[in-house]
Amino acid sequence: MSAVKYKRQTKEAQVASFVEQKIYQLHQSSDEAYVKASLAHLRRGIGVSPGSIPELWSLTLEDLPGNLMSKTGVPTNAEWAVHTALSLFALHQQGKSIREEFVHERGMSLGKAVATLIEEDDDVKRIKRRFDMAAGSGSIEEFSQHVRGLIQMLKSKGVKLDYGALAKDMFRFSDADKRNNVRLVWGQDFYWNLSSGKTEDSK
Repeated sequence: MSAVKYKRQTKEAQVASFVEQKIYQLHQSSDEAYVKASLAHLRRGIGVSPGSIPELWSLTLEDLPGNLMSKTGVPTNAEWAVHTALSLFALHQQGKSIREEFVHERGMSLGKAVATLIEEDDDVKRIKRRFDMAAGSGSIEEFSQHVRGLIQMLKSKGVKLDYGALAKDMFRFSDADKRNNVRLVWGQDFYWNLSSGKTEDSK
């Protein structure tokens, strides 16, 4: 994506576009060794600060719009969102063919994906508790720790996730003034899709 197109976008849209672009570059690459190595490097980034692993620089920083980059040496909210989303994608994709079992799906929001995990009434309390812990986090760093467990559950159940949307959510979540707005959308998506699933089951 050109820098000109990035400039026409809001910061949160830039974050989402950048993450999706990086994911599709891996998805479309014909170099299997490169893809495998890149995903392995990204998984090492889970739980660590953006920029702290040089092997990740080309994956998380190369072509990142300058207005999203730190000027102080302290990672920006955008850098945290990009780094975390790509690392979680690599965790989700682990053990699956990126060509045949691509885990990124546009429109599959976090709330919708988590609701999809619930197959029986007994699942609601257990899964909702995990979702509550992630959504109740006080920072993007804390959120990234809790959401990892949800990603592993999505992986085990074969449920996909929109990683561009997740990156955008995390960028907004890192702003305390917007955090409750993000939580509201997550809750709406979760219960709307949970009730929709029950309605379909009853037909």
